[in-house]
Amino acid sequence: MTEKSKYVRFDWAIKRILRDVANKEVLEGLIQVLIKEPVTITEILESENSKDSLEDKGNRVDVKAKTEKGEYIIVEVQLTKERDFFQRIIFGTATAINGQIGIGQDYRVIKKVYSINILYFNFGSGDDYAFHGVTTFRGMTNKDAELKLNTKNEREYMDSERRRMTSPEEVFPEYFLLIVDRFNEVAKTPIEEWMAYLKDGAIRDDTTTPGLQEARRKLEYMSMTEEERHAYREYMVSVHSAQDAIETAKADGRAEGRAEGREEANRDNAIKMKKKGIPDDLIAEITGLPVSKIQLL
Repeated sequence: MTEKSKYVRFDWAIKRILRDVANKEVLEGLIQVLIKEPVTITEILESENSKDSLEDKGNRVDVKAKTEKGEYIIVEVQLTKERDFFQRIIFGTATAINGQIGIGQDYRVIKKVYSINILYFNFGSGDDYAFHGVTTFRGMTNKDAELKLNTKNEREYMDSERRRMTSPEEVFPEYFLLIVDRFNEVAKTPIEEWMAYLKDGAIRDDTTTPGLQEARRKLEYMSMTEEERHAYREYMVSVHSAQDAIETAKADGRAEGRAEGREEANRDNAIKMKKKGIPDDLIAEITGLPVSKIQLL
């Protein structure tokens, strides 16, 4: 265990340590850095994600929180790529919105939803490691025009608490994508410090960033029992092995695609990936084999 990584990595911590309500300040600090408002964790969903198994390395962890204004935050941590990633996060925000309103209620009860996604795989393109998406309405004939709310009635219509609002984006969901493996900067700002921890488990001794001071006290590797340290080492080995298997499979598939026997090579790679615990749908995406065939291997 090097000095750089003397704190357990976030994807491990959130599945085992940060579920404890006494440790919620760590998660709340990360959210606060992104949306720049105080938040409170309301729920860390119990599911297969929390099981003590090497098979959980591809699963998601779902966290729910609220701002002081009652706005909703969804946080997801994911280690492996999904073909329908965007559709899934849209479904998550839609579910959070739909759950706020009952039959016959005024739509103005609906609060804004933030979707925060921490990705331990490369995704898309673009020269950055952190992305933020909002909904704005632009002119179709005048590209410089942006729809704003001007009158008192318009502002009141957009919010049940009659809070003054100036644009529709204050109601529509916002999305954050943190692509962990792309971060290679010297950590200076709060978001950079958080990215350094998410990637390598590195935390500055003099940090004042929300959440990371608490992480230094509660997530130190050497403070765990020997059993916990052993499980953590096994987990990290399994994660790296799965990533290596995916990259190897992609390379083998590309090479075999230029010669006969491509399907057989993909089948062999699929078997190797199943042994590593990689989900069937991800194996299908990499190899091109149908999920129904992969399930029979």
